Amino acid sequence: MMRYLLSIFFCLSLALSQAQVTSVGIIGPSTPIGDWDTDVDLIQSATDTAVWTLDVTLTEGVLKFRANDEWTINWGGDDFPEGVGEQGGPDIPVFAGDYSITFNHVTGEYKFDVQSDIGLIGAATPNADWDTDVNMFKDPADSTKFFLRVNLSADECKFRKDDAWDVNWGNDNGDFPSGIASKGAGNIVVSKAGRYFITFDTLTGEYNFEEEIDFTTVGVIGTASSDGLWTTSDSLQPSAAAGVWVESLQLNDGHLQFRANNDESLTWGASDFPSGNAVLGSNDSIAITAGIYQIMFTPETGFYEFSEVVEYETMGIIGDATPFGDWDNEVAMERDPNDPHSWMIRTDMSDGEAKFRANMDWSVASWGSSDFPSGRAELNGTANIPITGGDYVVSFNSLTRQYNFEEVIEYDTVGLIGLNGPNADWENDEYMEKSPDDFNLWFLPSVTLSTADPAISDNGVKFRANSAWTVNWGSADFPEGTGTQDGSNILCVAGTYGVTFNSLSGEYMFGPELTSTEELVDPATITLYPNPTYDRIFIDLSSLEELSKDIRIMVFDMNGRLLKSYNETKSPLLEIELNELQAGNYLVQLIGEKHIIGKRFSLIK
Repeated sequence: MMRYLLSIFFCLSLALSQAQVTSVGIIGPSTPIGDWDTDVDLIQSATDTAVWTLDVTLTEGVLKFRANDEWTINWGGDDFPEGVGEQGGPDIPVFAGDYSITFNHVTGEYKFDVQSDIGLIGAATPNADWDTDVNMFKDPADSTKFFLRVNLSADECKFRKDDAWDVNWGNDNGDFPSGIASKGAGNIVVSKAGRYFITFDTLTGEYNFEEEIDFTTVGVIGTASSDGLWTTSDSLQPSAAAGVWVESLQLNDGHLQFRANNDESLTWGASDFPSGNAVLGSNDSIAITAGIYQIMFTPETGFYEFSEVVEYETMGIIGDATPFGDWDNEVAMERDPNDPHSWMIRTDMSDGEAKFRANMDWSVASWGSSDFPSGRAELNGTANIPITGGDYVVSFNSLTRQYNFEEVIEYDTVGLIGLNGPNADWENDEYMEKSPDDFNLWFLPSVTLSTADPAISDNGVKFRANSAWTVNWGSADFPEGTGTQDGSNILCVAGTYGVTFNSLSGEYMFGPELTSTEELVDPATITLYPNPTYDRIFIDLSSLEELSKDIRIMVFDMNGRLLKSYNETKSPLLEIELNELQAGNYLVQLIGEKHIIGKRFSLIK
């Protein structure tokens, strides 16, 4: 009997429909009501029904927009004071102040215009004139201090009060980026265009324009680098942590500095090793002993760290919180076959403490921390990780020292819900069947969907647990992807599908109808790497018990065009060359006698 793992479906033309939005409000701790239960309603425009406005006083914190006093349709975003809200997006960060809010429920565009008696004006501002102020935010801790984050051009500006010229501040020398402003003095000269965080004190006249630099490249330069030069750098890569750059590099005996954007004016120097705080513009350099190091650098703070790369034979988790309940016996972790420094295990933990230990020997290396459920462990530190009992997938990277305890939760139900689902609403779930072998694996043998219109904010489908919105998964991808908590609606295409969903990893697939539970295979068991990739991908099929003799490999672009097609001989590890393809997103499909496998990947050049 054929077992279907995944299969590739492609986008069809989209049909138009309309969503009913009868009210829009703001909700969250920053609103006058101050909770996530009750909206403060906006006023609908008489000339454009998609536009809503409100004058309101907000406190520092977060909020979101939502429609119809329900969470079915809601918008959030990372940007402030203006941006484009996304359905189910993150909470919007807000400063305290009096605002005029404008929101468009069709485009998601929002703007918070702060009402303030102090503003920045001039040709250097986004308004590019001497008539309209960019209002500044008042420091809640000091009524004489104001701040603003804004893009400026290389031109002139001043501070003024009450949108009028009766009271204004400048500097007769045009001092920039900092100085003392006095009333009625000359213009401040912005010598370099850029994005700035501006502070101004109306009492003392002190002002400062701090440039916020977008770091496009960060690297190390010097005699210890690969080419031994002070002119070109070995590149670091942006990490998952915002503002942190990392890379593993082979270094020589010599000295190093950090440099950003290949710009000599953005060079940091220091003298401490293996860690310290580098100073922008310093001529100091770090003395390096030859070796392979994991380098971490944060340009905004200057903090850096060099960790010598060591590959350990074994890794375990040990402590009174483990199933052994003592500090003598450890639970062995499994090494990632593609990364010798990454380890993982699923295990039950009790209330207590634990550490990671290498080679079953305290004298080799151990790692602890005071943070739970995730953090960055200290090598050979004294702190133990405080554990709350539960069933966890535990991951640890001995190079970066990042760890995570992800609790495994067994849900009573998981359902498919949405306007384009079989029940055509956001209230009634189409309940999925739980795999008898894995309580994280759910499926619908056959379900019929309609086409979702991306222009309609409440179109699409999502997965949710226990018939409630407390835990739900969504993503912009179809027919397969990885859902995240409160993610976007899945914009499905009309058809009848067999659906698989993994409530632990969030992976889902809308594929062929399933005629039996025997056809169901967890998509998380198939590994595609590296992703993204530069020139080739590998697909690990070793977890499949049976493989047909010949496998057909096909690569499609996201419009469904077939770009590569050839046969491959049976192998647990398949290698696919991609040199002839352009950068972009692709789908690979493998067809064998007993399997249809589909995976998405990205190609970068």
